[in-house]
Amino acid sequence: MSDYRPHVPSPSESRVAGKTAREHAKAHMQGPRARKLFAEWTDLMKEPFRGITTDGAVETGLFSLRPEGAPTRTMAEAAAALLAMLPPGLRAAAAFPVDSDLWRRWQNTELHVEEHGIRLDEVRPGVREAVMKVVRASLSGKGYEISRNVMRLNRFLGDLVECPEVLGEWSYTFSLFGAPSLSDPWGWQLFGHHLSLNCFVVGGQMTLTPSFLGAEATCADSGPFAGVSVFEDEERAGLALMRSLSSEKRRRATVFGSMKGGDLPEGRWHFADHLHLGGTARDNRIVPYEGLPGTRMSASEKRRLVDLVATYLAPLPPGPLAARIDQVERRLDETHFCWIGGMEEESPFYYRIQSPVIFIEFDHHSGVFLTNREPAKFHVHTIVRTPNGNDYGVDLLRQHYAEAHRTAPANEVARRPGRETPL
Repeated sequence: MSDYRPHVPSPSESRVAGKTAREHAKAHMQGPRARKLFAEWTDLMKEPFRGITTDGAVETGLFSLRPEGAPTRTMAEAAAALLAMLPPGLRAAAAFPVDSDLWRRWQNTELHVEEHGIRLDEVRPGVREAVMKVVRASLSGKGYEISRNVMRLNRFLGDLVECPEVLGEWSYTFSLFGAPSLSDPWGWQLFGHHLSLNCFVVGGQMTLTPSFLGAEATCADSGPFAGVSVFEDEERAGLALMRSLSSEKRRRATVFGSMKGGDLPEGRWHFADHLHLGGTARDNRIVPYEGLPGTRMSASEKRRLVDLVATYLAPLPPGPLAARIDQVERRLDETHFCWIGGMEEESPFYYRIQSPVIFIEFDHHSGVFLTNREPAKFHVHTIVRTPNGNDYGVDLLRQHYAEAHRTAPANEVARRPGRETPL
């Protein structure tokens, strides 16, 4: 990884605009760029949810209700314990219907502008610990550690740029959706700078998308979190897959050579998303397939591709992880791998893995709080989505409601919360 120390800003270069997260957000939201970005997101979030597609048409029949061994009981117990300890006012601020539009109100900036949810740096430690028990109960051990390391590196960045109250270990918002249950649908959301997890569960089945994980910088070299690092596997395995391809296949996979400017078409690079297409509020984006299709890959290349996908799905607990890998493997011939950027050790790059059932992006970014103007390998954003309508578990929730209407007495159906078409 290249050295980020030369890019630590001087006081005159700092983007920090307030001593606290709320002061910083208030100051930045007075600027035209932030106002324009959040207005754009708000408009996109008003659109009825459809899901990411390749052509605007949702492919149906991809997902089904079935037990997959999700740790539902442990999750529900942890969530119930959290609710039991919350005073009424905080409970009202943190708990919403399972089909609430607030699922879609996550974002990955440091700007604390939301009024809903539990802000972890504004509650007593016991509440914060109870929230993290819900997160821990829902994820694999590796997934929990990755999430916590992203939060730790956020504090490391705050120390680097001398604003730990703005960029902190606990600068994140948590919400619950629905009532914790062993059979009925519910879920939770945790989001803030460089982290957004959306966990939906119904019975023994769960989804964990959209998932956004990032870091600036990706490794702490000092302080209480020295040695913490993230995204080494995702970076190394993505580059190894690209380098393993023949020259003809590399040409097919490469859609652009430049990360910023150069041969990129106008509009492909976005000041907030950079090369990401599936970021905040992009729930309905049309993203045509690009790059090398699975039909052109050898068996060993497909194996490398599946192994790479598995690094992104590692936050899932064992049962749901196996189910998602099985979904991916069944659609390998329809899976596309595309690449932007170089392949040298210090070259920044972007890649995307896309099929009817998975959408993964990796992107090296230029500085936001650090001062590097060009993309660098010490600033990484990653995104995982479930295309064709199952982000936030929407398709599973739709099927659950349909099943309830088929099997429940009419008066019981009438009492069920939620809308026919959630989100």
